[in-house]
Amino acid sequence: MDCSLVRTLVHRYCAGEEECVDSRTVYVGHREPPPGAEAYIPQRCPDNRIVSSKYTFWNFIPKNLFEQFRRIANFYFLIIFLVQLIIDTPTSPVTSGLPLFFVITVTAIKQGYEDWLRHKADSAVNQCPVHFVQHGRLVRKQSRKLRVGDIVMVKEDETFPCDLIFLSSSRVDGTCHVTTASLDGESSHKTHYAVQDTKGFHTEEDMDSLHATIECEQPQPDLYRFVGRINVYSDLNDPVVRPLGSENLLLRGATLKNTEKIFGVAIYTGMETKMALNYQSKSQKRSAVEKSMNVFLIVYLCILISKALINTVMKYVWQSEPFRDEPWYNQKTEAERQRNLFLRAFTDFLAFMVLFNYIIPVSMYVTVEMQKFLGSYFITWDEEMFDEETGEGPLVNTSDLNEELGQVEYVFTDKTGTLTENNMEFKECCVEGHVYVPHAICNGQVLPAAAAIDMIDASPGAGGREREELFFRAVCLCHTIQVKDGDEADGPRKSPDSGRRCVYISASPDEVALVEGVQRELTPRDIKQLPQSHTARKRLGFTYLRLKDNYMELQNRGNDIERFELLEILSFDSVRRRMSVIVKSATGEIYLFCKGADSSIFPRVIEGKVDQIRSRVERNAVEGLRTLCVAYKRLIQEEYEGICKLLQAAKVALQDRERKLAEAYEQIEKDLILLGATAVEDRLQEKAADTIEALQKAGIKVWVLTGDKMETAAAACYACKLFRRNTQLLEVTTKRLEEQSLHDVLFELSKTILHCGASLTRDNFSGLSADTQDYGLIIDGAALSLIMKPREDGSSSSYRELFLDICRNCSAVLCCRMAPLQKAQIVKLIKFSKERPITLAIGDGANDVSMILEAHVGIGIVGKEGRQAARNSDYAIPKFKHLKKMLLVHGHFYYIRISELVQYFFYKNVCFIFPQFLYQFFCGFSQQTLYDTAYLTLYNISFTSLPVLLYSLMEQHVAMDTLKRDPALYRDIAKNALLRWRVFIYWTFLGVFDALVFFFGAYFMFENTTVTSNGQMFGNWTFGTLVFTVMVFTVTLKLALDTHYWTWINHVVIWGSLLFYVVFSLLWGGIIWPFLNYQRMYYVFIQMLSSGPAWLAIVLLVVVSLLPDVLKKVLCRQLWPSATEKVQTACLVSGPPLGSHPLASL
Repeated sequence: MDCSLVRTLVHRYCAGEEECVDSRTVYVGHREPPPGAEAYIPQRCPDNRIVSSKYTFWNFIPKNLFEQFRRIANFYFLIIFLVQLIIDTPTSPVTSGLPLFFVITVTAIKQGYEDWLRHKADSAVNQCPVHFVQHGRLVRKQSRKLRVGDIVMVKEDETFPCDLIFLSSSRVDGTCHVTTASLDGESSHKTHYAVQDTKGFHTEEDMDSLHATIECEQPQPDLYRFVGRINVYSDLNDPVVRPLGSENLLLRGATLKNTEKIFGVAIYTGMETKMALNYQSKSQKRSAVEKSMNVFLIVYLCILISKALINTVMKYVWQSEPFRDEPWYNQKTEAERQRNLFLRAFTDFLAFMVLFNYIIPVSMYVTVEMQKFLGSYFITWDEEMFDEETGEGPLVNTSDLNEELGQVEYVFTDKTGTLTENNMEFKECCVEGHVYVPHAICNGQVLPAAAAIDMIDASPGAGGREREELFFRAVCLCHTIQVKDGDEADGPRKSPDSGRRCVYISASPDEVALVEGVQRELTPRDIKQLPQSHTARKRLGFTYLRLKDNYMELQNRGNDIERFELLEILSFDSVRRRMSVIVKSATGEIYLFCKGADSSIFPRVIEGKVDQIRSRVERNAVEGLRTLCVAYKRLIQEEYEGICKLLQAAKVALQDRERKLAEAYEQIEKDLILLGATAVEDRLQEKAADTIEALQKAGIKVWVLTGDKMETAAAACYACKLFRRNTQLLEVTTKRLEEQSLHDVLFELSKTILHCGASLTRDNFSGLSADTQDYGLIIDGAALSLIMKPREDGSSSSYRELFLDICRNCSAVLCCRMAPLQKAQIVKLIKFSKERPITLAIGDGANDVSMILEAHVGIGIVGKEGRQAARNSDYAIPKFKHLKKMLLVHGHFYYIRISELVQYFFYKNVCFIFPQFLYQFFCGFSQQTLYDTAYLTLYNISFTSLPVLLYSLMEQHVAMDTLKRDPALYRDIAKNALLRWRVFIYWTFLGVFDALVFFFGAYFMFENTTVTSNGQMFGNWTFGTLVFTVMVFTVTLKLALDTHYWTWINHVVIWGSLLFYVVFSLLWGGIIWPFLNYQRMYYVFIQMLSSGPAWLAIVLLVVVSLLPDVLKKVLCRQLWPSATEKVQTACLVSGPPLGSHPLASL
């Protein structure tokens, strides 16, 4: 048999041949193309089964074990356990095997249960019934049997079983409405459009007769992007080629609304659907605490190796004397004498490693994971962070970064929808230099007849009137709004005069505000109060009605219906910052209407009153209004035909479609005539200014990154108190760079700031002083591009470093005219600067996703621009004001709690193992254990784990209200203050001191004293039990002394854990257990407690151990108190409790 044929078959059916090409061909209804057309090459695609589960019945145990032992800590303890099994070690393999088995088993049960639930959910989805079109009739099958190319019928309120190309609808206009709440959280209805040549196919027989092929890109996870084309074959003519985009794609998981039924062809199935491809998680972020914990673990591993090495060397030094190495009562065999010295030394080294390995606790990882997981619920349960207006509460997408909320140094925030409400209100429009204000009455008073304000009837003569009406028509036509009646979605349209208003739905609130603004009416009361000369017309006068059969209908001032055929839509994108429509009037005239930012419209204008309109735009921007410019041009038929060809070539391209469309748009949108400009107001969110002020008091620098023009953004920054009246603004903008070089501008600003003694560091900057001069920096996107661009001489970083030096010494920074990727660049620039500060990015729209993913902590706001930001974030909150409590309260508590947890775990394990190390000097380095096997096993699992877990969940060192009232307390924990080397060394030496007290206190008491009533001496196990008892009580009481917030739960857990230790010891040594071969602890604990000196030793040693830490805290509070300690003292003096309820701040 030919080997090449075998290789081809294996490659096709095992590797998947379709992965080697950039596109796929789908045969609608599995019908082959007609003879003479393209070759019929069936491609192998997966079925429609969804598999979200991770394991199967057969691979669960090996795969789960493999994943768990990929963690270094688990692998380390596995090696220790294997060493105990292989060589003769001083401790039983149970001592390390049981804790490891406990951790592995608990984790496996949790993951197995979660995967079982996923299996159940997958089975329910895969067995859901779906209607197929087969041989001209409907056939009902299970969803998992659906294949690419099948024609599917979906009814209203059903979810789409796979990704479909929309072929036809029960609606006459070939549209359907869907909701994508399960995909991106957006509950608004979105309109999708059927293929133009198939929207007339309404029956199963029609669909069965359809002869078409679809060429499209291979599956990719972007929900908002799709590139393809459909070839529709007829009997006589060449195939009709139509472009396919995201508006023709119905995604699996979306739901059909307000449409009786639709037909579609399966294009992506099963795990190739966009919903399934989005199952994959985002890149893992690691907190500063986790990084510190890993470094500390490495330090303790080095200590462990050092201990083992020292004991190994000391053992052979000790045994260098013959009578010590081979005493008369323990003679070696000949085989033992012949054994290699280096092999014996290595075996002893491993044995000492096993003996001291408990200094690295496996249970710490489990405790930290539980603390993060359980602690994350305290945010979602916080009723103060629930927004009644939207019905939304906070959301935690990852619990790995809880403590990072307490370490934030830079906050990067979007403006629109984040600092502002994204609730647009139409304020005015300027046409041909004349201003039109829809509100004639303000606060019950008639507006003064200012020179710059013209009412509707003050416009110029016939020529001006024509431009005026053309402007209003442009506003009514240049958008992507959906119209829905207030009562029924598909019913007849009614004009505003009939008493029923149109409901406008759009992805952009600006569009709705503009369309509603140009139809706004004056109330009868307003008309009555206006002067007689101002009552000629009641409203600006143009009302957009609907899009029907590709015709846009609007109602003019005379209540006449005008119909415009919609020829093309040039969609908005954040790079062009504009959109256009091409329409044809009833008289046959073809217009291109263009709407966009002034920076993208003015360079393309060749006619119009540019200077007057530019002046008005700049004035509105200074007042904080959002402005858009409107322009147009008339097209002759030949021009339009050329545009159609240009757009068609770009739309049907499968490769680089976005680039080709952008080039086509650039050629089309030029030589425009300027009509006018609009202004809408976006009010600040409630308490946005208070939140920014609190963050600045906490030492956090706030940067605003926005796509708005400079004047608009600066006005908003003044309104939200980011800039103050005494703030000196420094600019690095395109306008200034036209006058000076970038080098000169940066060095001039550097000289202004750095050499005027106004350096504002995190430690001395409050942002609130009215006496000191502070600086604010404004930079735009074009200037940033120049700063980030490598210099011609090859020194790529000099401008960046100079720019960073300027930014560090500014109280606030405003970045305007920013593209989405530039926002991420700014965050990355600060994130990787030499100080490596912790960054947080917050935004509400898709354009903020890049910076949210780039920052250490990403927070999404559930806003009016959808939920893309919230879906891609680490945390989501309803409003910007909730950021204050999330950082200053929750973040503060999270960091305090987990820092104490980590330091305490290392401390108690130093206390645990260092006496074992000291004991070797008194037992001839024989690897004899000081503690019983049960104590070795249960110390970290049972005796000391629960109190610290509860502490790490409930501790409040100061009251929640105090943290909100005094944001400066956030500075006390800045820069990972509680996990610095100084603090780590203090905890380590405290553990060493306590271990010395435990060991030598018990040793000197035992040395020459008979301590039992019958004159018997305490033995080895009694000595170890006494040391262990003092240790358990000391480390538990140490935690009790550190606890500031006591509840009944704390009392139960702390005193209950001590009681459990005592009861366990009594039972372990007081009963003969039949499953044990020997019981070396039999009656040991009871005998120890029967001795008065032992009781005295326990009390004295516990007091002596705790005394230095108590003295240190008292002296530091009196001599060098921190801000937090001052607040704690004030609370104790004034008397209020730290919390009104045990779970008040949780």
